[in-house]
Amino acid sequence: MTDCQSSDLETRYNAALDFIYSFIDFSMKRHVDDTHRFFKLDRMNKLMGLLDDPHHKFPTVHVAGTKGKGSTASFIASALEQADYKVGLYTSPHLVEFTERIQINRQHIEQASLISLTDLLRPLTLSVPEITTFELTTALAFQYFAQEKVDIAVIEVGLGGRLDATNVIIPQVSVITSISYDHTAVLGNTLTEIAYEKGGIIKPEVPVVIAPQKPEALTELVRIAQERSAAPTLVEKELNYQEVSHTLHSQTIIVHRSAARVPKRSQLTNSPLKLEIPLLGHHQIENAATAVAALEVLRKKGWRLTRKSVRRSFAQVAWPTRFEILRESPPVVLDSAHNGDSMERLRETLDEYFPNTPFILVFGASADKEMKAMLDAILPRVEMVITTRSIHPRAKDSVELKALVEPYGLTVIAIDPAEAALAKALELAGAHKGVIVSGSMFIASAGREIYRSMGL
Repeated sequence: MTDCQSSDLETRYNAALDFIYSFIDFSMKRHVDDTHRFFKLDRMNKLMGLLDDPHHKFPTVHVAGTKGKGSTASFIASALEQADYKVGLYTSPHLVEFTERIQINRQHIEQASLISLTDLLRPLTLSVPEITTFELTTALAFQYFAQEKVDIAVIEVGLGGRLDATNVIIPQVSVITSISYDHTAVLGNTLTEIAYEKGGIIKPEVPVVIAPQKPEALTELVRIAQERSAAPTLVEKELNYQEVSHTLHSQTIIVHRSAARVPKRSQLTNSPLKLEIPLLGHHQIENAATAVAALEVLRKKGWRLTRKSVRRSFAQVAWPTRFEILRESPPVVLDSAHNGDSMERLRETLDEYFPNTPFILVFGASADKEMKAMLDAILPRVEMVITTRSIHPRAKDSVELKALVEPYGLTVIAIDPAEAALAKALELAGAHKGVIVSGSMFIASAGREIYRSMGL
């Protein structure tokens, strides 16, 4: 490709992105309050009809949840790919490049394909008033997977589940990862209400795998499954799983069927399945076990999945900004924790992997998050906080964040931009303290790019 052709492709690609982002984009709003009334599936169903229903032209796995859905989806997709299937993967948001959202066998959609699909969708949007950016992106992914004739696609829910644009599919198996408080303005103020929205992906007579949950959420999910005759697999009851060992690069875990629940026919976990996973922390053990349970369901349905292929695939999974260690000593860690529960998991993982290391926290968060729950969870583990702001429109002002941290009695300073905040944290940390960048996926992603650009 000549420089001129490359420049033309980039121009057309940016124009395609401008078009996609020109519609209603809730991901870019600083606050999503009463706009939940806008979430519905009629627009998505109409657009699918105009495209001749591409979402019905390939089998799917549907993954919802508050935390862990991206990691779990990645485990599942990797295992299917290792079994020699052509596997689509749809996730959001992206860390660096929009094309990350739509992948086949871990290869991002090419810019030229995204341009041509956008051109296909462009005239159709005239027939679908008030279509949203996420609906358009989801339609683009479905059309791409159908066009490329994937054997199966793993689809991650964007927000909630019941009214999410992805919820037009009828999957082979539904998967619900850990549920906690997040997007309460849209999903509800109790775990029961949030579980009702997440459980909206459960389809009649379609098996559902349910990750370990708090009792309130589990009760609601089981109720929905029973109401819809959707056979539930409760990971916490059906499987035993535990860590065997860990390093700063991976952890080795064992997953096997609970003794009382071993079926007669051979399954992946009839005997202990030993897995090495590059994702760290106990929550990733739960995500891996949840993925194994979903793969068990697929195997019963005839998909070629073996213990060997699962072992190989899980060892190759990469999911950036999930307790990602950029430097080991002194540590620099990125984590996309963005609510109270995920911050508690982050604190536990810091204690497990760096028990005696003091940390400076570079903190940036979206304006619509439950700040107190996050700060209550993580601040006891750090010595100092530097608040900052990513370039994302939803990011809360660094000075506003500083005011929220001050009552905790820690030293806190506000520094913008994020490049300066991370540089100051590294300077203050010196050779004896660690740095953790967290509070949102956007700030963790920014920290990743900034650190790499420093050439450290």
